[in-house]
Amino acid sequence: MKVERLAKFLNGVKRDEPLAPHTSFRIGGPAKLFLRAKTAEEVEKALNLAQEEGIPWVVLGKGTNVLVADGGFPGLVVVNACGRFELEELGDKALLRAEAGVSLAHLARLTALKGWEGLEWAEGIPGTIGGAIAGNAGAFGGCVADVLERVEILGEKGQRLSLKPEELAFGYRHSAFKGELKGSVILSADFTLVKREARELKERMLRYRAERRAKQPKEPSAGSVFKNPPGHYAAKLIEEVGLKGFRVGDACFSPIHANFIVNLGQAKASDVLKLMELAMDRVWNVFGLKLEPELEFIGLNPPGGKIHG
Repeated sequence: MKVERLAKFLNGVKRDEPLAPHTSFRIGGPAKLFLRAKTAEEVEKALNLAQEEGIPWVVLGKGTNVLVADGGFPGLVVVNACGRFELEELGDKALLRAEAGVSLAHLARLTALKGWEGLEWAEGIPGTIGGAIAGNAGAFGGCVADVLERVEILGEKGQRLSLKPEELAFGYRHSAFKGELKGSVILSADFTLVKREARELKERMLRYRAERRAKQPKEPSAGSVFKNPPGHYAAKLIEEVGLKGFRVGDACFSPIHANFIVNLGQAKASDVLKLMELAMDRVWNVFGLKLEPELEFIGLNPPGGKIHG
């Protein structure tokens, strides 16, 4: 049996591991096989073996931007927990090298408090470097693409490649890792930061933190559910079609921020999908605007809406 062979050659692999505890949404069934990888070599070995055996796989960071199916995932889930990084100071600039599993928020705080500008906008974003690059994470006028210098990836055929930002098709909450490089895995990245007064950066982060706490819900969620359509805010559109605070099961469009769906206790992926479908259809019918999901979907198909399939 392919799964049995794969499990035999992977140290530390677990079977039927519930995925809900590994996501910020606290939603999702079990993974057939589950591995927490602490080195790039472990990630590489696991994915190469899965491909050889024809077993589907997916890589997670902190699970902050994903919705996992209630039935779980029928293959291998690898949590990238590779956490090494180093900061090399080069006069008025610094080179930050970080593995994909490093916390983005941790690096933002650390570098800013040392007086290096470039990631301070990410102080409160609860994801990893890998996930931030894939989705070109951003806030308060900054984004990953602005400071990225290089990315090392594991290509679809198992080869390691080094890519420059101009090769990654960065856009609003988008990169080539959601398109032509979707089958690739980010292993590490280099960033260039600029010298700045540490006190100024600390004050900036405190403002950002206060704004986030005031405007974002505290219940489990996956962050923003939809991308903002050009010239519009998804939260405002959802509120204007009467869905702010609307609930299906234990999933609810937050009364604090309508572009967050929160888990009030025992929410299911099916509940979240129903809310997303409802919002997509109403916004299309009322405004003729398409809401595009910002989430990644594991073990299930993305919602399409009845009008714009």
